[in-house]
Amino acid sequence: MPTPIHTPTLSPHKHFLSLLLLLLLTLSLPSTTPFVPPPPPPSTSTLPSDAVALLSFKSKADLDNTLVYTTTDRFDYCQWLGVKCVQNRVVRFVLRGSGLRGSFPPDSLSRLDQLRVLSLRNNSLSGPLPDLSQLVNLKSLVLDHNYFSGSFPPSILSLNRILILDLSHNNLTGPIPADITVLDRLDYLKLDSNRFNGTIPPLNQSSLTFLNVSDNNLTGPIPVTPTLARFRISSFSSNPNLCGEIINKECPSDRPFFNSSSGGSDSTAPPLIQSQGVNVVLSPPSPKKKRSRVGVVLGVIIGALILVAAVLCLFAVFKKLRSRERPSKSSANEAEAENSSAVTEAEFVETVTEAAKEKKIDTTATEAREPAVVKSGNLIFCSGEGMYDLERLMRASAELLGRGTMGTTYKAVMNNGVVVSVKRLDAGKTAITSGEVFERHMEVVGGLKHPNLVPVRAYFQAKDERLIIYDYQPNGSLFNLIHGSRSTRAKPLHWTSCLKIAEDVSQGLACIHQTSKLIHGNLKSSNVLLGSDFEACLTDYALSVLADSSSTGDPDSEGYKAPEIRKSSSRRATPKSDVYAFGVLLLELLTGKPPSQHPFLSPADMWDWVVAMREEDGGDDNRLCMLVDVAGICSLTSPEQRPLMWQVLNMVREVKESVVVEDDARNT
Repeated sequence: MPTPIHTPTLSPHKHFLSLLLLLLLTLSLPSTTPFVPPPPPPSTSTLPSDAVALLSFKSKADLDNTLVYTTTDRFDYCQWLGVKCVQNRVVRFVLRGSGLRGSFPPDSLSRLDQLRVLSLRNNSLSGPLPDLSQLVNLKSLVLDHNYFSGSFPPSILSLNRILILDLSHNNLTGPIPADITVLDRLDYLKLDSNRFNGTIPPLNQSSLTFLNVSDNNLTGPIPVTPTLARFRISSFSSNPNLCGEIINKECPSDRPFFNSSSGGSDSTAPPLIQSQGVNVVLSPPSPKKKRSRVGVVLGVIIGALILVAAVLCLFAVFKKLRSRERPSKSSANEAEAENSSAVTEAEFVETVTEAAKEKKIDTTATEAREPAVVKSGNLIFCSGEGMYDLERLMRASAELLGRGTMGTTYKAVMNNGVVVSVKRLDAGKTAITSGEVFERHMEVVGGLKHPNLVPVRAYFQAKDERLIIYDYQPNGSLFNLIHGSRSTRAKPLHWTSCLKIAEDVSQGLACIHQTSKLIHGNLKSSNVLLGSDFEACLTDYALSVLADSSSTGDPDSEGYKAPEIRKSSSRRATPKSDVYAFGVLLLELLTGKPPSQHPFLSPADMWDWVVAMREEDGGDDNRLCMLVDVAGICSLTSPEQRPLMWQVLNMVREVKESVVVEDDARNT
């Protein structure tokens, strides 16, 4: 009988361990499940149109692959170099000096219909510029320092929102289109260092504050428009065939030479002989020519007689007027006329001074004697006749507005309702300037016209009195707006108000610097007045050159002075010292602190101080930071490192532009 096989029985505990061991062995075996790769990046067909436009541009303009544009998410393109988005739409594309080499492909960036700012400055892009007419929201187009060729892109003329256009330092050819005048919002135009030819269009945009068409092949006379007449010769230099009044170069006459043949060469032309070195034309006598020459001679004689008669009549009228103005009487009569004029001036000064003491006194009771009519004894109007004369101004009720470094300012209300500001210059400080120099200078200052400059309407000088009459600004000064009354604690203005005022002031300064050789020389918050719409307007501009520039003793006024001016009392203010004063004024706007309370800080440390002064009113940190950067650059110690005023204006506008872009995006 066979022996039965004995099968050992596992206990429940050992059975559990066996199952666990089997499970571990199973898990340790290599898996047979195939590897699943991560999903590929989205194709261009699934990307937003703005991303496709940027990649299309990169494919042709970045042949050296310097831009690292990778897409792992639908909206990664908003983080790409040079790209700024609002609500996932590209509004700024700025690649300055990014090493781009290639061409500007059509149907690429032109698809960014929300683009406001496009700057490809200082790259190596070449070829023609594409059609940009689809960029209907574009305000700034900067393509300078490249190798673009071809003609001026006509599509730019359809960009009616454009403010800044810079195509300089390229290889563009052909004429500047006459229709460029349709860009009626244009503020900044640079077309220099190209190969443009033809004539300069009659630019008439009142908004244009910067123009440069130098170093081209432009020809012909420069149109004398109010806009073009504002710019200096340097805006048109290195165009040898340009001429005209604006650049003080006479244009060649278009009239034919006397006796020149209208056709080609004429074999029957009369011979030339020389007589004592002078070429003489011998013509055969002709009865018709003789009669015509007699007529010409008679016409010339009659015209000359008429001209002589007219000159004699004018001389007689002039002599009669002079005899009325200065009657040839005894020296006693002349002295009486001088005394009469002096009394009139004294009465005017006394009227204004007494009214200032009493705040408001009507002085119509004093009857002035008729002064002798001399040039220094009458108001000289800067633009035509005014609605008042010296006698009416003398009888006006006056109110003291303030005393400054240049003199005392009054508000004068005349009996015909006209209100003006009258600045009485400090005779001691302006004694260094002769009467003739004062008058010539005021003619130039009175010619400055800009919405952010308080207009000079008239001026007056006689003996030691000098008055300047301005339009009255009803809303006080920026100093009062910032610092309020002494009984209330001043609070910094909202950053949007700071931005608006900064733009107004920089526009006024840029106008002074660019349209004349003048400077402000005394910029401070008390010399910025607020107009009827609370626009900021500069006053007391270009007067510092008339006065002694020694220290005023006022720490706030001294705080606006650039270091190079403070170190040397003999150094005069310059455009760069105006820029320094603007930087100090901007910090005063942002902090509510007068210059005497500004710490000496490097530009890197200014931000923390401004934020601390504004306390809980941080506002938009990004915009504030940009404004602080502008203030820091303007107030650098070295004048060579400070920007020019038009560059400062562009910086301020760039801050404003970023605000407008976001506002537009929120409203879409």
